Amino acid sequence: MATAGQKVVMVTGCSSGIGLHIAVMLARDEMKRYYVIATMRDLNRKDKLVEMAGDTYGKTLTVLTLDVCSDESVKLCINSVKDRRIDVLINNAGIGLVGPVESISIDDMKKVFETNFYGVVRMIKEVIPDMKKRRSGHIIVISSVMGLQGVIFNDVYSASKFAMEGFCESLAIQLLKFNVTMAMIEPGPVHTEFEVKMIANISKQEFPGADDDTINYFKNIYLPSAVVIFEALGQTPDDIAKCTRKVIEEVNPRFHNMTNPLYTPIMAIKFADETGDLSVQTIYHMMFSLGGIMRVSLNIIKCLTCGCLRRRTISPN
Repeated sequence: MATAGQKVVMVTGCSSGIGLHIAVMLARDEMKRYYVIATMRDLNRKDKLVEMAGDTYGKTLTVLTLDVCSDESVKLCINSVKDRRIDVLINNAGIGLVGPVESISIDDMKKVFETNFYGVVRMIKEVIPDMKKRRSGHIIVISSVMGLQGVIFNDVYSASKFAMEGFCESLAIQLLKFNVTMAMIEPGPVHTEFEVKMIANISKQEFPGADDDTINYFKNIYLPSAVVIFEALGQTPDDIAKCTRKVIEEVNPRFHNMTNPLYTPIMAIKFADETGDLSVQTIYHMMFSLGGIMRVSLNIIKCLTCGCLRRRTISPN
């Protein structure tokens, strides 16, 4: 149970990856400013979290069952918290989906939206009445640069993140009237077990409904490029946790918080051209002009990320 002066922080999706690292980092805060409620669908997967939490488990960190895809589960979880008091809600739970859109079923698309969009909506709907009454609260959503810029063969995942960005941006305006802040954390590629397994497994899959050319572009151009991008630009879950902690500690946090300064030039290109053609054409040429050109492009992005651009991001350091 939280002590006087501690902020109660609820984090979704804590069995692995970003959510796990956020929960442990906040629980290990030297000043013990946070009481962390780490949540996950299946408590049988809590062992890694408990191990990393160490002696904070049972003191500044507890674990609860929560399925963001279930109205009942969300309500039961929030009701189990003393006085339903959540000072900081961190929406992290999410799933990915990649591949030719022709080969993806509508049911699989719905599953992505059920978690990535409606899961966030459920959590926010459940906590904001109490935050409004208290005239205090902080809502953080782990989004993605794919919620700002579409990426080839990530059509459905990007769409779910775009939807979440639009929902949160609209709601943020109203919540300011109640002294409740909303902030989006927007990572690029992050090295997690999920991404490694996904890339390994998907290269072996069949893609019924997609033509041979599209499958070739996906398997032989996109996937190798994705590996290069992850190696060159990837951050760690701990990096994202540090960025999230910075946002929590801000009195007036920014709404958009890209974590990787290397993505700033790409976003600058998008917003500099109202037609959208420049960003689409740029990414097209980066994707389909491989080998040395791709590597040069990545080096150019690194060079373009000067001090003035870095100030537009919230890097872990």
